[in-house]
Amino acid sequence: MSAQISFLDGTYTLIHVPLDLYNIFLQPILRVLIPQTQSLHIGQPSAEKEDLEGLSTENQHGFLNISVTPLECSIVCHTAWAKNVFEPVINSLPPGRAKDVSVFTDSYMVLSVISAGLDAASRVLELSSPLALAGIPIFFITTYYSDFVLVPTRERQNVTNALLEKGFELTETQSSFVISRKNSASHHSGSSPPGTPPPSNNDELQSRTFRLLQKRNVSPYIDNGLELVQCSGRETSQLTDVYGHRSSLSRHAPTENRDAWIENVDTKLYTSIISVLVSRPRFVSVTLTHEDPPSLLLDKNLLGMFSDSLVGDMDNILIPIFLDLVNLPSEVTGIVCGVSGRLVDDMNMTATSELSYLSTARAGVVILPELQSTRALTTLKPLLE
Repeated sequence: MSAQISFLDGTYTLIHVPLDLYNIFLQPILRVLIPQTQSLHIGQPSAEKEDLEGLSTENQHGFLNISVTPLECSIVCHTAWAKNVFEPVINSLPPGRAKDVSVFTDSYMVLSVISAGLDAASRVLELSSPLALAGIPIFFITTYYSDFVLVPTRERQNVTNALLEKGFELTETQSSFVISRKNSASHHSGSSPPGTPPPSNNDELQSRTFRLLQKRNVSPYIDNGLELVQCSGRETSQLTDVYGHRSSLSRHAPTENRDAWIENVDTKLYTSIISVLVSRPRFVSVTLTHEDPPSLLLDKNLLGMFSDSLVGDMDNILIPIFLDLVNLPSEVTGIVCGVSGRLVDDMNMTATSELSYLSTARAGVVILPELQSTRALTTLKPLLE
């Protein structure tokens, strides 16, 4: 059983949009979702256009997450898109409203994680524990295929040290790590915020986490009636077999446009995603990477908008437990590991247990099957009262 962690290219920015401003930001969200313009600088003469940053040669995002939840709209996108698409919209707002939108000052690296043989609950802990014990703040996003960890770009060397000391090994590319679970070490790296030594073990980490959450009045809750499903779009190579024909214009496209965005995506799926975002959903989280098909975590009631463009176990209902972290600074450490670790310990989770986590800009979402979510809420509430 092993895990492989790789640094994705580029730097990324995290953006918080309050729900009452969602409609204003819908157009830039869609513009980023569909990078068809070929340039971030709309209106410039063609000679001045620049290649889009953060995209593959097929014009697919290296990494993009758009999450709409009952608490906020949260976006993780390449820093160039944040600067050239979102910031002009923020600057156009009245000063009193512009301050309600947060563009995090830190730039982030994205670590892509493939964990062969690790169950879901162990996977979250295996990935978050060494970084939490090293005092490194993270954001964690579980998708249908992979896990992604956001860490501040300035912490790259500390991240490397923490993973090496945990038993991970650098590959020949110097940007990937591989670990065998049975060989993982239990000690931690010494990186931590100034004046606050890192916790010495996971028990101390959990205690610190819950003291902090209690002090900041963070109370876990379930949004009544909200049920989620985790699913995926199809591999591009499967589209002809599924639909009988490609819905794009590839048969009529000029040769020089073969790498256009629309030639390499499922337009039926993207039309459905746009429809969902326009409807201002109760919950949807869309994650795009150039290596995996689109991954969606969404309100079960939205499935009908996707017809046959999704794959996955649509009957596996998941319940989100929300932690509103608006009163905590973004550099706080240990939330993912502390909360997940306590649940795994107190609920005696087995190798078949399902536990995933979604970090948004100002919230954490623990995602569990229905029966386990009820037990988890019973476990968490007394610790935070």
